[in-house]
Amino acid sequence: MRFESIMASRFIRSNPYKNTISAPIIKISILSIVLGLVMMLITISSGVGLQKTIQNKISSFFGHISISNFQNNSSQSSLQPILIDQDFYRNQNNKDITHIQAVAYKSGLIVTKTTFEGVIFKGIGSDYNYDIFYPYLIEGEIPLYNDEVSNEVIISQFLSERLSIKLYDKFKATFFKDNSFSIPNERVFKVVGIYNSGLIEFDQLYFLGDIKHIQRMNKWSENQVGNFEIFINEFDKIDYVSDNLYINTPSELDVQPISQKFLDIFNWIALFDMNILVIIIIMTLVGGINMITALLVTILEKTQIIGVLKVLGASNRSIRYIFISNGIYLISIGLFIGNIVGLGLIFFQKITGFLKLDSQTYYVSEVPLDVNIFSIIILNLGVLFFCLIMLIIPSFIITRISPTESLKIK
Repeated sequence: MRFESIMASRFIRSNPYKNTISAPIIKISILSIVLGLVMMLITISSGVGLQKTIQNKISSFFGHISISNFQNNSSQSSLQPILIDQDFYRNQNNKDITHIQAVAYKSGLIVTKTTFEGVIFKGIGSDYNYDIFYPYLIEGEIPLYNDEVSNEVIISQFLSERLSIKLYDKFKATFFKDNSFSIPNERVFKVVGIYNSGLIEFDQLYFLGDIKHIQRMNKWSENQVGNFEIFINEFDKIDYVSDNLYINTPSELDVQPISQKFLDIFNWIALFDMNILVIIIIMTLVGGINMITALLVTILEKTQIIGVLKVLGASNRSIRYIFISNGIYLISIGLFIGNIVGLGLIFFQKITGFLKLDSQTYYVSEVPLDVNIFSIIILNLGVLFFCLIMLIIPSFIITRISPTESLKIK
């Protein structure tokens, strides 16, 4: 019995594309698995890659978590100061936190001979996380600030082109006080660096300079700042770390993760998860339905073999196992080819960046891809499992095949 089953299984698998009615259908079924897996791999890697890229860009500007006075949340300027001598800043022993920096914001106006532009001045100090911002620098350098007040600043490429301010040029910025009748503060800055983050919403507003200017304009002491920006190890822990910080900070301070501070952007990129899930479900169903069709055609084509096996004493279960294992074999071929093609396209995009995006819409100029081996393994096992489940139901047709009917000479 076992010998007959093994021989039948080999016969069913051998030369499946030659001189059989099911050959084109089997080819189409394998092709659907290949194309489906390629689509799923690219969808997952591009969706996750875009999410991580946008998260990293926003966090490089504002940190993962911001701590400020409650009165500062409704304004683009730092209105109320915070003492820099805070426990979480002085004792940075939290393993989830990689860096904490003190900053301040001040809205103002850059005026040139021909035009003007509303801007936000971000004041930074010696504790600023230069490493995470450095990849966005396209010209010049990042100034280092010490005890002396520095007029050196970094502006965006957008502001540079919009205001016709080039590297090492000087410009005048005007900052209005809370009291509209007061004389505004004016500062002359020198551009020593130009950056381009690709986040047009931020590039058109922010330029970076010495925090001591804001402290003097607001009449703060050197121990007073506007915000604390906190960087963490893993973005997935942002809510957990935020909750812990909120519990351990004074009641007048607010702890806000960037996922809440920029809720619209993060709600938008959260939709990628739903899109990925829908594509995975559709592609799995398409591949599974094609494999069901191939299995049904193969069963009908091998009716006489099924009849012979039943006459020899093979059980319906063992015969179903033969056809299902043949289906798994074909699915495995599709998955193998699909992984090669899909991963090949992904790495080609990572190397060349040939697929471009509108940076004003997607915040990146080319499609970012993220490759996670664990996700790829789970995806392959998931597709194999659900296709296998879909093959079990049509395999019950074997139980309805009568040996006497299938072996009749026509």
